[in-house]
Amino acid sequence: MKKAAFFHKIDRKKVQCVLCPHKCVLLPDQKGICQVRKNVKGDLFTENYERLCSVALDPIEKKPLYHYFPGKNILSIGSVGCNLKCKFCQNFEISQSNVDESPYLKSYTSEEVIQFARHEQNNVGVAYTYNEPIVFYEYVLETAKHAHENGLKNVFVSNGYINPEPLEKLIPFIDAFSIDLKGFTKAYYEEMCSGNLEDVKKAILQIKEAGKHIELTNLVVTDVNDQESDFYEMIKWIANSLGEETVLHISRYFPMFKFKNLPTSHSKLKILFKIAKQELDHVYIGNMRTDSEQNTYCPNCDSLLIKRSAYEVELMGMDQGSCIKCNTRVMNYA
Repeated sequence: MKKAAFFHKIDRKKVQCVLCPHKCVLLPDQKGICQVRKNVKGDLFTENYERLCSVALDPIEKKPLYHYFPGKNILSIGSVGCNLKCKFCQNFEISQSNVDESPYLKSYTSEEVIQFARHEQNNVGVAYTYNEPIVFYEYVLETAKHAHENGLKNVFVSNGYINPEPLEKLIPFIDAFSIDLKGFTKAYYEEMCSGNLEDVKKAILQIKEAGKHIELTNLVVTDVNDQESDFYEMIKWIANSLGEETVLHISRYFPMFKFKNLPTSHSKLKILFKIAKQELDHVYIGNMRTDSEQNTYCPNCDSLLIKRSAYEVELMGMDQGSCIKCNTRVMNYA
C-alpha cells in the first residue's frame, strides 16, 4: 500500500478522496467506489500500488491509438479497480475487482517496468491500460516519470473521470491519451456508468488545451446509446470543441458483465460511421473486421496512407507522418 496523493481529512476518522469526481467520504476500513482506495486509521491509502495483473507487449493500435506512432508496439500494464461501474463493462474481471479478489496480481516496481520496456523490440513506451489507470494514479505518475527519464513515451487509456488538479499534475508526463467517451447524455452516464458526463467532457477539454495527443473511443451499446440523434450531438461537440481532425473510434459492443443485449450490428456501426464522417476527418470502426473503415486516408487528397487488418498495419503513403502526395500532416510522432 501507499498513502494516496489526493485526499482531505474531515476529522480524526473520516477522509475524503478528491482524485475523481465521486469525492468518496470514507470511515476507517471503508473503500471508495473504485474498490482500491481505503481509509486506514484516518489516512487514505491505495491498495494496488505496485500490484499489476497484466504486463504485455501490444500493438499501439490496440489501445486504440491510430495516429500515434502507427505500427509500433507499447508495453501495456494494468492493475485492478475502476471508478466507474459500467453495466456493460468489457473488462469486468479486473476493473470490477479489488486486490483481495484477484488471483493474478504480482508485484512490480516502476524501475522493473521501465527495464522491461527498454528491452522490448519496436517498443515506443508504456501504456497504462486494461483497468482504469486513474485508480492506480500514484504508481502511474511514478512510472511515467521514470519512462521520460529513459526516453520512453507514456500512453494513458482512461474513462477520463478525474478531477482537474490530479489531471493537471499528470498531463506533463503523459504523451498520448485514449479516452472513452461512453455516451452523450446525462442519463446514460448516471444510469449505465455511475458517473457524470460533464466531468468527462471537462477532462477531455483540459487534455486538449494542454496540447496533448488525444483520441476518443465510443463503445456503441445496442439499444442503449446507439440513437443517431444523440450520437450526432456528440460528433458536433467533438468537432466544435476539439477540432475536426480529432480521431474517433466507434467500437462494437459484445454482451458482457451485467448486460445481455445483442452485439452491436454491423449496419448500425456503418450508419454511425457515416454520420461521424460528416464532421470529422478521421473515424474508425473497432472490434470488427471492415473493408476500409480501419484504414487511414489523407483528409486533403484522400490518398490511402495506412491499410489495417485487425492489428496488422501497412504504412503506404506517408513520410514522417505527412501525406507523400500533398504533404498534409496526419500522424503524431512526438
